[in-house]
Amino acid sequence: MFKEAARHLNTLRDLLRFAVSRFNEAGLYFGHGSDNAHDEAAYLILHTLNLPLDTLKPYLDAALLPTEKEQVLQLIERRVKERLPVAYLTNQAWQGEFDFYVDERVIVPRSFIYELLGDRLRPWIEYDELVHSALDLCTGSGCLAIQMAHYYPDAAIDAVDLSLDALEVAAINVESYGLEERINLIHTDLFEGLDTTYDLIVSNPPYVDAESVESLPEEYLHEPELALGSGIDGLDATRQILQQAARYLNPKGVLLVEIGHNREELERAYPELPFTWLETSGGDGFVLLLTREQLLGEQE
Repeated sequence: MFKEAARHLNTLRDLLRFAVSRFNEAGLYFGHGSDNAHDEAAYLILHTLNLPLDTLKPYLDAALLPTEKEQVLQLIERRVKERLPVAYLTNQAWQGEFDFYVDERVIVPRSFIYELLGDRLRPWIEYDELVHSALDLCTGSGCLAIQMAHYYPDAAIDAVDLSLDALEVAAINVESYGLEERINLIHTDLFEGLDTTYDLIVSNPPYVDAESVESLPEEYLHEPELALGSGIDGLDATRQILQQAARYLNPKGVLLVEIGHNREELERAYPELPFTWLETSGGDGFVLLLTREQLLGEQE
């Protein structure tokens, strides 16, 4: 069918229709930047043709060169047959207004934490300039560290990951944003070997429970396993963070951790901790906030 498409399809509109049909026919899962076949097909085509990602209509009836058509059809075919997340096909992922290089060495950025930086933390961090040091645990592609550098211009940032492969990708993104002097990439397991204290710590650690890992759509299985599962209940990494974070936070320091769908399980495990659950575009059960004093059981 793809060879037939190369012979008979000519315009961007033709390829868009073909891609949507093939994506729906294959029953693809959309969870890495779009939630439907049309939007994902439009993005894939516009990106491949070096067209503005927010401008589709003027180009719909434009004819493609044979080489352009071949490039687009190859990616559509790979998306269908290999079920690769579209971000790995384009080597680009967006988080808010920031775009990042990604490949199969890192999880595709989709953390809710970026929505909470800056003004949303104003009740706990009065001025952005008060953040002089920050830590991104499980940095992956470096996306949250880079966004912290944007929101907290006076902060020196450590970005930690256990995966050397992930840190290689993070280095590409740090260099792309010109932040080599502000973001320090560190190869270690969570807090191991760190000797600094921070005004803000954020983490989007692995948090998928073992049962859910077994039933993930095929698209997610292309992502590094290390970045997905975290023990039977998905909370192994989160437990370590909660147990150790206080000693790495300055007075009045703030901890943000994303935990997926594990709110009830976590609250049962730590009834003594006064979690604040922050509202995100996904709801109010995905990102927790604790201060150093709350972690230590002290009055603020």
